[in-house]
Amino acid sequence: MTRRPLAALAAAATALTLAACGSGDDSADTAEATGGASSDSAFPVTIENKFGTTEIPAEPERIITIGFNDQDFVLALGGTLVGERELIGDYDATQRPWAQDLLPDDAVPTVGSDELNLEEIAALQPDLIVGVYSFIDQSVYDQLSEIAPTLAQTDEYADGATPWQEQTLLTGRALGVEDEAQELVDEVEGRFEQAVTDNPDFAGQDIAVDLTGLGGSGHYLLGQDDLRTQFFSDLGFTVPEASTELSAERLDLLDADVLVMNGYDQAALDADTLVAPLGAVTEDRTVLIGQYSSPVSAALGFGSPLSLPYLLDQLVDPLAAAADGDPATTVEQPTS
Repeated sequence: MTRRPLAALAAAATALTLAACGSGDDSADTAEATGGASSDSAFPVTIENKFGTTEIPAEPERIITIGFNDQDFVLALGGTLVGERELIGDYDATQRPWAQDLLPDDAVPTVGSDELNLEEIAALQPDLIVGVYSFIDQSVYDQLSEIAPTLAQTDEYADGATPWQEQTLLTGRALGVEDEAQELVDEVEGRFEQAVTDNPDFAGQDIAVDLTGLGGSGHYLLGQDDLRTQFFSDLGFTVPEASTELSAERLDLLDADVLVMNGYDQAALDADTLVAPLGAVTEDRTVLIGQYSSPVSAALGFGSPLSLPYLLDQLVDPLAAAADGDPATTVEQPTS
C-alpha cells in the first residue's frame, strides 16, 4: 500500500484515543435508535466514489472497515463488523466509551495497520468494505473491489477531509439506512447549533490547531484539509485553508485568537521554549488536548457521530474561556 503523507500519518496517530464521559451513553442510545433498520427494498445500491462505482447488491451482513475511523460510522448505523483496520498509536481504541455498547462481544479481527493485509481481508469473506477515511489509492481500491464492493471517499474533498456529515450519509447509503443516517446527522448538528448559540464569541475568531511532535520544529498546523479542524469550523471558528509543517521561524502562525495543541499537556508546553512565549499561551488563550494517548485527542481524530458529542462536552467550555478575550479567565483544560 502507498505510504501516506505526514498529514495522513498524523491523522492515523491521533485517531487512536477516545475517552470516558457523559456523552457516550447518549451516543449509544442514538445508535440503537438509528441502527439496524436497513431494508431489502433499499438495494441494490450504487454509489460513485473517487476511484469508480460501488455496487452493493444486497444488505451487507459482513462488513470490514479499512479506514481509521470508519468503524464508528458503521457501528452507529447498526452494521455488523467482521474486521477492521488496526489503529496506529498508544491508545487502545477498543476502550472508547462512546462505542462500548455497540462493540461486538468478541474482539473484531484486524486487517493491517499502516499497510492493509489483502489476504486477511479476503479470508474474512466480507460483503462490503468501507474505507472513506482510508487514504487508499486506485491500485488498492481495485484489489479490494475484487474481494467485495468497496466504499471509498468521493472526489469532492481532499484525501482525509470528507466531512463527518458526508461520511455518515455515504455509510448510511451503503448500509441501506439513508434516512436513519440523516436523522443521526441532524441530531449531532443540533448539538453543534446549540453550542454556537451558547457561545457567539466563537464566530469568526481565528483558531490554530497544532499537531505536535512531528518532524522539523515539531509543529504542524492543521487546515481545512484535515478532518480534525472540522470540529472547530462547525463551532464557528476560522481555520487556515491548508495544513502545513511549521519551521521554527514560522511558529508565529500558532499565535491565533485561540490555540489548540494536540499532543501536548501542560508539562510539554512548559518545556517548549519557542511556543511558551507566544501571546496565545501567555494570555491563556490555549486549549491543551493532551498527549496522543489521551481520550480527547482520540475523539478528535475519530470525528464521528459517536465521538463528536463527547468532544463537545469536553472542549466547548475550555474553548469559551480561551475565546472570551479576557486574559484573567482561567482555561480549565479538558479531562478524560
